[in-house]
Amino acid sequence: MKAVRFRRPGGPETLVVEELPDPRPQTGEVLIRVAGAGLNRADALQRLGRYNLPPGASEILGMEISGTIVEAGPNVDGFVQGDQVMALLASGGYAEYVAVNAGHVLAIPEGIELIEAAGIPEVAATLVSNICHTGRYTSGETVLIHGATGGIGVFGIQLIKALGGRVAVTASSDAKLEVARRLGADVLINYKEEDFANRMLAEGGADIVLDTVGGPYLARNVEALAPFGRIVTIGMQGGPEGTLNFAALMKKKASVSGTLLRDRSPEQKAAIMVNVKRLVLPFLTAGAIRPITDRVYALSEVALAHAHFETKAHIGKILLDCRQTD
Repeated sequence: MKAVRFRRPGGPETLVVEELPDPRPQTGEVLIRVAGAGLNRADALQRLGRYNLPPGASEILGMEISGTIVEAGPNVDGFVQGDQVMALLASGGYAEYVAVNAGHVLAIPEGIELIEAAGIPEVAATLVSNICHTGRYTSGETVLIHGATGGIGVFGIQLIKALGGRVAVTASSDAKLEVARRLGADVLINYKEEDFANRMLAEGGADIVLDTVGGPYLARNVEALAPFGRIVTIGMQGGPEGTLNFAALMKKKASVSGTLLRDRSPEQKAAIMVNVKRLVLPFLTAGAIRPITDRVYALSEVALAHAHFETKAHIGKILLDCRQTD
């Protein structure tokens, strides 16, 4: 099969499509003919040599895919050859075939196209695990999402609104905020023009802050919280170090959590996917949430796709069509 790897850490130009052996499904796994693969920030960090793979993970990039099951390994129930599915991976998605733990695979909801389904598993699992589980979201709460128009942002706005919540977002331009408004965001903050913490306090505070920036935002995230608020940090785009004022945190009876999805155990990921199936798939089937794809590149254009991703100009997901290898 053809698959994407990098021969040395570096920029998008280091990515190459190589001929590699086809994987085989082991006990509890299904073999999927990949249609689409979603790009994620962890892919870019891995390419740069700044992300340690979980033990046993493939060096092939790619953490989420859609495709068609071609074979089920021993002890697999519920999937048969020909099923169209989407899956959460530790790695291995930028390829023509991938073997996946069956517990990390979901049927594609009716009405969702095969290729666009590739952009669902990672964001859906991230949001469910961090907003609903770690963040302990309850209906009616206000959630602040940093980064309105990335994959997490556009999906998160729709999910929180579907769950009965109020959504605040930050973005770098009014054009991006307009996208967020059309998706249902209630509070729109251009962080280049106003302080998000002051604005959130004027809006009553955030019950949950979903943070992808990290250290530089820590103090202002605390300031932006409502009483008993929760900060859930899932990225460090601004750096890993920040200053935490415990007096401010304690005054608000608040909490700060940091989580990763990629290196969780297979059992933990399977439990998350059960809740994705329960909480998210009905909204996708009903049309209350729709995947938003910025652009689809051929697998052979993976370097161009990563270069586009690094501009941060995309709205929603960037995908690879793994059926187009030349």
